[in-house]
Amino acid sequence: MELGNVENSSTSTLMTDFLKKCGGYAVVDGGLATELEGHGADLNDPLWSAKCLISSPHLVRRVHLDYLDAGANIILSASYQATIQGFVAKGLSVEEAESLLRRSVEIACEAREIYYDKSTKGSWDYIESGNISRRPVLVAASIGSYGAYLADGSEYSGKYGDAVSLETLKDFHRRRLQVLLKSGADLIAFETIPNKLEAKAYAELLEEEGINIPAWFSFNSKDGINVVSGDSILECASIADSCKQVVAVGINCTPPRFIHGLVLSIRKATSKPIVIYPNSGETYNAELKQWTKSSGVVDEDFVSYINKWREAGASLFGGCCRTTPNTIRAIGSVLSKNP
Repeated sequence: MELGNVENSSTSTLMTDFLKKCGGYAVVDGGLATELEGHGADLNDPLWSAKCLISSPHLVRRVHLDYLDAGANIILSASYQATIQGFVAKGLSVEEAESLLRRSVEIACEAREIYYDKSTKGSWDYIESGNISRRPVLVAASIGSYGAYLADGSEYSGKYGDAVSLETLKDFHRRRLQVLLKSGADLIAFETIPNKLEAKAYAELLEEEGINIPAWFSFNSKDGINVVSGDSILECASIADSCKQVVAVGINCTPPRFIHGLVLSIRKATSKPIVIYPNSGETYNAELKQWTKSSGVVDEDFVSYINKWREAGASLFGGCCRTTPNTIRAIGSVLSKNP
């Protein structure tokens, strides 16, 4: 089921149609950087996981395949921290930077083809229950926030300062969005959106560029009530709801204990499918550039929350930072037992 290159008039139903094809819910992949480091990659760099697009694209493909093998229906490209500005700062040309952006999606698409080819040769995915059909898989082009490019942890605060305006953000994201739209991705995933201003910038860009590929908006929160900047999750979700190209709204990179309340809040603002992919419950220390155990309430294994989140209204489930293919496999197992 290809979602790209469709007319705007049908964009709004694409995610609901995909979810029906998946059986009512879909499984999103998990953390990329954690797995890349597990395979030996050194990500101590402003480009973070996007560094591997230059140094070790084969590892990126390997991680995508691991998540497909674990049951993911949606895999996200390694472009979260991949910006033209970031690559140019590393000494690459604009042309090389744009090529790497396209390559991030191509690698994910290659992984899907390898997975399908492997599955055709007798995987349980094809022959279980007598069903000879391919599991639906979409490739989402990941777009991280302006704060992710700054690599100073500000995607976890949303505090960009008065100098950063709506137009600043639109100018920053415009060319990357244009390149990724023509990369072969099925949808665009705007991730870890920390404030209302950036959500508005994305929505206006989607409208102005005449985008004909669906997108999702995923926000992050550290209190379960607002997005990290302090802006209301209701207001942010309403911006996403009003943008016709947005086919799902949700939360990522947020402690599991906050998800249930956030899903209930988002449901008040939109009837669009809700996507949730929390982190492991640890806290990112921007100064140390590392994850630390959270103080206060300890998060349980968040797989145990899945049915509660589903009852609250979520229909796409995955993991963010510090989650693994084992996490995704467990999510799929829980969902399959409660169709």
